[in-house]
Amino acid sequence: MQYCSSILETIGNTPLVKINNITKDCTALVLAKVETFNPGNSIKDRMALKMIEDAEKSGKLKPGGTIVEGTSGNTGMGLAIAAVIKGYKCIFTTTDKQSKEKVDALKAFGADVIVCPTDVEPDDPRSYYSVSSRLEKEIPNAWKPNQYDNLSNSLAHYEQTGPEIWKQTEGKITHLVVGVGTGGTICGTAKYLKEQNPLIKTWGIDTYGSVFKKYKETGIFDKNEIYPYITEGIGEDFLPANVDFDLIDSFEKVTDKDAAIMTRRLAREEGIFAGNSAGSAMAGLMQIAHNFKKDDVVVVIFHDHGTRYLGKMFNDDWMRDRGFISPEPKKQAIDLIETHKHLPLVFVYEDQPVSDAFGLMQKYNISQMPVRNKQGDFTGSLIDGHLFAQLVINKELMQSSVKSIMQAPFPYVKSTDTIDSVSAKFSNLIQAVLMMDMGGNWHIITKVDVIHAIG
Repeated sequence: MQYCSSILETIGNTPLVKINNITKDCTALVLAKVETFNPGNSIKDRMALKMIEDAEKSGKLKPGGTIVEGTSGNTGMGLAIAAVIKGYKCIFTTTDKQSKEKVDALKAFGADVIVCPTDVEPDDPRSYYSVSSRLEKEIPNAWKPNQYDNLSNSLAHYEQTGPEIWKQTEGKITHLVVGVGTGGTICGTAKYLKEQNPLIKTWGIDTYGSVFKKYKETGIFDKNEIYPYITEGIGEDFLPANVDFDLIDSFEKVTDKDAAIMTRRLAREEGIFAGNSAGSAMAGLMQIAHNFKKDDVVVVIFHDHGTRYLGKMFNDDWMRDRGFISPEPKKQAIDLIETHKHLPLVFVYEDQPVSDAFGLMQKYNISQMPVRNKQGDFTGSLIDGHLFAQLVINKELMQSSVKSIMQAPFPYVKSTDTIDSVSAKFSNLIQAVLMMDMGGNWHIITKVDVIHAIG
């Protein structure tokens, strides 16, 4: 029988998937290492398990202990999964910019989650780094993995991710593109690959508001580079020990907007439901695509799964609120008839008796109705309030022609007119407008239709 002794044995050996549509104008072969196939749906499962196993061997993590870590969500997930199997308790600190889905996922595995402010210095006592460090000291038998400075992080990728990519590409990889956060993924993977072939180029994808790119290029840690950003999982406001700048040939910065838009494109154009850092890495890859040649093999890491961003990058309102996609187009006249577009227009001819019109209004429970002549032109209108007022004065009008009591015809609007221009046609005297659809059929639009559309 073939089975795994626990879920931990399913970590790793993720597939390489060719990117086809987004890279159609790129001469190189672009392959994504899709890490969502890990049990925690992210690449962080690899290093989380490695850090725990190394801590167990060194005696830093003892049976029944508590794992305390600052995490953007994915490392916490990997740690939580391993903790369930190995019998540890987990307490995680995270920032208020992380998606609610990430926090809820951590709680699903029994972890306690403390949300801390984003816009504070790393050494501020309120930061998620500082809070996790304080809790480690206060809680008996606690251990903090410290993914940023724990070199087991990059060692996991040196031992696993690098060899997998080398084997899967049969040693033909020429470029590695990775979003840089803790630095473990890119540096561990790059170290192994460069040992096999020193000519392999490594590109780190950074975000605006992070210090990595400028530090690599100038050696200057510039605090003026630091400001809040939306992109999750990459970029930092300090230099983690796992970031070996000698292993990263170049950095490319990607805006929050470009990262978010590319995250959505991966799902819609490639069928890959990946997260925000994957969108950033792919956007960065396309920005540097001019560096690739025809026979190059470019591998990009897709770090985590799109389900953790349903309330953010995959939510149209969230994207519009931040100006990442255009505001929703205003509804048009054609949209206002959606509930009755399949119904024929109810009207009366001007030479019919008023009693016919009264009967139609009662039958269809309508308050207004257009009037036509025999040639099919709209020559007038009937409004229930006016009609009833006239009948109270003179009941004999029931047998008179509609023409003798009708009011002015309803105004016309085009099917493409905006809801604002349609609304402007209404007044105390004008209770409806008429519109012809693309098939030549006439429809009536009332104030109620407009109110429903606005609501």
